[in-house]
Amino acid sequence: MLLLGAVAMFEPVNGYQIRRELVSWRVDEWANLGPGSIYSGLTTLEKLGQVRRHDLSDDGRDVAVYEITEAGRGELARLLGEGLETVTLFSSVGFHAAFGMLPLLSREVALRHLEVRLHEIDRSLEAWDPGAGDQAPPHAVHGVRLWLAALGEERTWVADTVGRLRDGEFDLAGEPWRWVPPVDDPGRQMGVDSERYRDLLRRTSSRDA
Repeated sequence: MLLLGAVAMFEPVNGYQIRRELVSWRVDEWANLGPGSIYSGLTTLEKLGQVRRHDLSDDGRDVAVYEITEAGRGELARLLGEGLETVTLFSSVGFHAAFGMLPLLSREVALRHLEVRLHEIDRSLEAWDPGAGDQAPPHAVHGVRLWLAALGEERTWVADTVGRLRDGEFDLAGEPWRWVPPVDDPGRQMGVDSERYRDLLRRTSSRDA
């Protein structure tokens, strides 16, 4: 999901830029995605037909840039929905990865997924309630209550996020992008590079037509 989402967010984009961006998100620490696996992951996505690779000559330098395909967009939409809606008591990695890609979704779709998550959290809180706690060792029951406390805090946060989305907060797909990155943010250069890559792709397409 993270690789596919990064391509969708910054396309057309080269592999080094994707690697640098994902490393800045510290994905190796929380998502089990090591920097060394990013290039092989892009190759896998290309074989699956979810990204398209273009080999360009950029001011005399050979560079491979990637764009997401329609098949990739469909798979990404599925993964984002699954990540936002699926509640597991023991790990929220999928949710954090999907929430980081929230700007790829429309406001309506983001709200729908998060409202489902609220329902799933309520269902999990009820299903995992240890009750009097006499069906398991006391320390195990106490551990479950820690998970439930964290899930209860998440519910408060998700409900607040839903309210913020309804009030028009955050910048989502199809809306003006209001947030401006700092002047030293590498994302600014990525935007410049993406425009240059688009121009190169247009020229290549015109030449091949």
